[in-house]
Amino acid sequence: MPGRAGIRAASGRGPNRRTLLAGAGAVAAAGLLTGCPPGDGGGRSGRFRAAFTAGGSQETLDPHVAPNFVDQARAKALFDTLATYNDDMSVRGRLAESWESDASGRRWHIRLRKASFHDGEPVTAKDVLYSYRRAADPKTGSPSQQLLSAVDFGKSRASGARELTLVLKDPDFEFPTAFAGPGTEIVPEGTTSFRHPVGSGPFRYASFKPGGIAHFVRWKGHWAGAPRISDLEIVPVNEESARVNALLSGQVQYAGDISGSFIDRLEHADAVRVLTSRGATAQQLLLRTGRAPFDDPKLVEALLLGVDREALVRVALAGRGTVGNDLFGKGLRGYPAELPQRERDVERARDLVREAGAKGLSFTLETSTVDASWESASTLIARQLGDVGLHVTPRKRASTTYFSEIKEKGVAALNTTSTLPVSDFLQQRLRSGVARNLTGFDSGRFDELMDRARSTREEKERLGLLHRAQRIARDESGMLVWGFSDAHDGVSASVKGLRSAVPNSHFWARFDDVEPS
Repeated sequence: MPGRAGIRAASGRGPNRRTLLAGAGAVAAAGLLTGCPPGDGGGRSGRFRAAFTAGGSQETLDPHVAPNFVDQARAKALFDTLATYNDDMSVRGRLAESWESDASGRRWHIRLRKASFHDGEPVTAKDVLYSYRRAADPKTGSPSQQLLSAVDFGKSRASGARELTLVLKDPDFEFPTAFAGPGTEIVPEGTTSFRHPVGSGPFRYASFKPGGIAHFVRWKGHWAGAPRISDLEIVPVNEESARVNALLSGQVQYAGDISGSFIDRLEHADAVRVLTSRGATAQQLLLRTGRAPFDDPKLVEALLLGVDREALVRVALAGRGTVGNDLFGKGLRGYPAELPQRERDVERARDLVREAGAKGLSFTLETSTVDASWESASTLIARQLGDVGLHVTPRKRASTTYFSEIKEKGVAALNTTSTLPVSDFLQQRLRSGVARNLTGFDSGRFDELMDRARSTREEKERLGLLHRAQRIARDESGMLVWGFSDAHDGVSASVKGLRSAVPNSHFWARFDDVEPS
């Protein structure tokens, strides 16, 4: 694949009670119907509005803090990354024209393409080093902090305006996947404020109010060519029914993250079409193995055997998804497809509960409105685990603080993760002690296999080591992956230039490719 050691990287461009009137009103209240100034030329005119669930008054345009879909969509418009993911999570170049490693896998030489920031200044190697150093700082909160912390910035150097060498602390032949990770956008050296951000993306900043509309205008100086639309508005519409109705009424041309319960309605509407990516999001039940009662492996195994994954997909996902096998990345490179599907075994689960001395145990399952499937999933999980002698009570937390709260509170929680390279997910979410390890999984054997895998040059051997690591994680990590939900976005039928794509990939929310109707 492009970006592997010794190979030059290929570059590439890239139903519900709310009425239509109520949905339109919710969007109008968000300020959608206000005007906007024209773009700056370089293509056809046209304003495009995209609706997403927003994060409220604490939102920022800092691209290195991008936990939600709306954050990533705004970052993709304003900024650019060294690389991006293809649909299969292989890596394709963006600002990086090429990359290659030395024989050890520790020194990665990167050549940048000729590109400029919105203020006309060139994108340089020093900007990359500054951006990566900032994203690697745990205080910043980048989703890719764990991956970029592998860089020894004291030894890494810019060898020219458009060339740099990143020196890693340890060999890593999987490292180029970090170039495309969320929260790795390149910003001008020295940037500390993002109130009026300067990026190198296809759109430049016009206005933004946290919790409100983000307005961007076409930038004719983008290295890949100017966007076809003159103006992009990313609009906060938190209620799913309101997003759907805004799309149907024509107030927005794109509605992101639509759940299965609304898809039939959209599929029968002539004015819109649905962009569906199969199995894009891993649906997880996280058990805190570092805390009682789930520090007992028998109880963890009891839950793995007590949950009916097929029923969860059928009910919570309305059949729009696939059954999980307690591992992330089904169908992607590095996923151990040879493992047999884990089936529900109520009798064995009851025996394990008794052996753990946990019969009648009560615990709370943390949930939220973050994902539309979670309410029914939490109710169904509670009922299923009741069959094996456990009492589970779902507790709904606020969506704006959910992910920060479950890091510190509770022993069980629902979670989702969009598509990422398998190796990156394992490195970021299951390594001992990493910030995004939400189960507290701590396995020296797993960590050792991950180290060996990433430092192994030969691909077949590297994948074999990843498979061995995942066998351990599947049984011991406390991450129960019960399903993979399809990702659905709605778009006006007249809009051209958008196609289905998994979140985090190149073509997802690629609004600079939109052709105005």
